[in-house]
Amino acid sequence: MELAYIPSPSHGVLHLGPIPLRGYAFCIIIGVFLAVWLGNKRWIARGGRAGTVADIAVWAVPFGLVGGRLYHVITDYELYFSEGRDWVDAFKIWQGGLGIWGAIALGALGAWIGCRRRGIPLPAWADAVAPGIAFAQACGRWGNWFNQELYGRATDLPWALHITSSTDGRVPGYYHPTFLYESLWCVGVGFLVIWADRRFKLGHGRAFALYVAAYCVGRGWIEYMRVDDAHHILGLRLNDWTAMVVFLLAVVYIVISSRLRPGREEIVEPRADEDAPAAGDESVATEGAADKSEGTSDAGTADKGDAEDKAEAKGKDEDKAESGTGDGSVDLGKESVSESTATADSATTADSAGPASAPESEDGSGSVARDEAGSAKKG
Repeated sequence: MELAYIPSPSHGVLHLGPIPLRGYAFCIIIGVFLAVWLGNKRWIARGGRAGTVADIAVWAVPFGLVGGRLYHVITDYELYFSEGRDWVDAFKIWQGGLGIWGAIALGALGAWIGCRRRGIPLPAWADAVAPGIAFAQACGRWGNWFNQELYGRATDLPWALHITSSTDGRVPGYYHPTFLYESLWCVGVGFLVIWADRRFKLGHGRAFALYVAAYCVGRGWIEYMRVDDAHHILGLRLNDWTAMVVFLLAVVYIVISSRLRPGREEIVEPRADEDAPAAGDESVATEGAADKSEGTSDAGTADKGDAEDKAEAKGKDEDKAESGTGDGSVDLGKESVSESTATADSATTADSAGPASAPESEDGSGSVARDEAGSAKKG
């Protein structure tokens, strides 16, 4: 008996009255919401509009679910169409069985339709949602834990997965938890894409191609550990060959794309750029209104200040006028005193000079008399 192990749930479904709540479905739903949330944040950071990722996901997610189920049914057709099997089970997606390769392929078709309707480039949208898809896969793999499926070879490691179900050919025991390995690997892939995108400014679908290539590396060695039934080609499981081919295609795309279209898209959603000036105009109008209000307030304050200055100046003028009137009275007084003093001085001078000036007058009168006599004699 193992002392340490990862237990498996006894039931993969809970019933809320007549409504079944399946753990596998919950894991997928949580993953979808996580991918859309993170993709929306990255899309806005690239210059796109909020909600665009969700609008396109409405197309991509259903296509992806159908594609994933088709890939699983086609590659494991004996589970549904062989003798003793019920082909109706092929539609019971809640029982598990989604192939990531078909989900990505047909999901990309749905995303292309959504992007075409919105008029945005598919590679730019794929770059935005790439790490979110990796995190969504990490969540979705826990659905395999609820269903007790997709485990590896037997092991005695302390993190071994304890399988208790014996249905569909399962053998109870302790096995490698390959679902956990792939979940952790996908988390690492998501963070790798985020780091590389920030470091190298990946664009034109290269971030998505990096996600595909990195996932394929992990899927290769994890798939090699699994013991569930699968088709083999030259000794390797079919998914191993698929991982190698897809890895090569992703690497080739990265190399060719970086040469043909280096850098990153400057505009990912044209209508988002059209909305930005409108928002800028509203801001300018708001700022203009605020400036106008401030200007009116300043003008009112200035007018009030001018009125106060005028009143103060008027008061000063009145005070000056009053002081000027007083000064004028003093000056008139001074002038009267000066005139009186001058008159007194003149009188004193005349009195003192009277005897001396009389002879001069007499002499002047004599001179005039002599001139008149001389003129009469000549005549």
